[in-house]
Amino acid sequence: MNRTADVLDATLRCLLRYGARRTTMDDIATEMGVSRSAVYQYVRSKDDAVRKLAERLHDRAFEHARAAAAADAPLADRVHGILSAKVELTLGPFAESPHAAELLDEQARVSGDICRAFTGDLHGVLTETLAGEFAMPPGDAAQMLLALTVGLLAAGRTDLLRAASETVLAGLPRPENAQTPTAEVVNLENTVPEK
Repeated sequence: MNRTADVLDATLRCLLRYGARRTTMDDIATEMGVSRSAVYQYVRSKDDAVRKLAERLHDRAFEHARAAAAADAPLADRVHGILSAKVELTLGPFAESPHAAELLDEQARVSGDICRAFTGDLHGVLTETLAGEFAMPPGDAAQMLLALTVGLLAAGRTDLLRAASETVLAGLPRPENAQTPTAEVVNLENTVPEK
C-alpha cells in the first residue's frame, strides 16, 4: 500500500470539498482516518501535499500526451490526443469543482510553476509532432493549437476539440513539395444544389 498516494488522494478529496485555502492538515488526516502526525510522515505541509498532488495530476496527463504523440496514427489523431490530455486534466475530477484553479491555473500560488511547466511540455510534444509537416515553424503551429484548446475550455465547448483542431491543421500551409492531406477536399464554389 502506498501511503503517499493515500495522502494525495485524501488531499484531492479535501481540495474538492473545501479548496486549498480552507483545507488543513487536520482535514487531510481526518479524511485518511489517521493522526495529523501520521500525515507529516509523507508530506512536509499542506502546500507540499498540494504540490505533490498537482505534480501527480500533471504527470499523468503528460503521460497520456506522450502516448498520443507516439501512437501509430494519422497526424490529426495524434494532435487531438495530445490536446485531449489538457482537456482531461482540466475536466477530470474538477469538472464541477469551483476549486480547480487552485491546482490547475498557471497563476496559482502553490502549483502555478507546475502548471506552466506542463503547458511548456505539451508545447514541446506538439512541436515535435508537427515538425516538418507545415510550411511554418512547428512551435507556432503548436502555440495556435494550445490557444485553441484553452479557448474551448474557457467557453465550455471541448466537444468541438476534434473538429476545431482538424480545421486548424487543414488550414496550415503545407510545404510546397508535400502531398495534400488524404482527406477529400470538396470545392463548394462550383457545386449546384440538386432540385
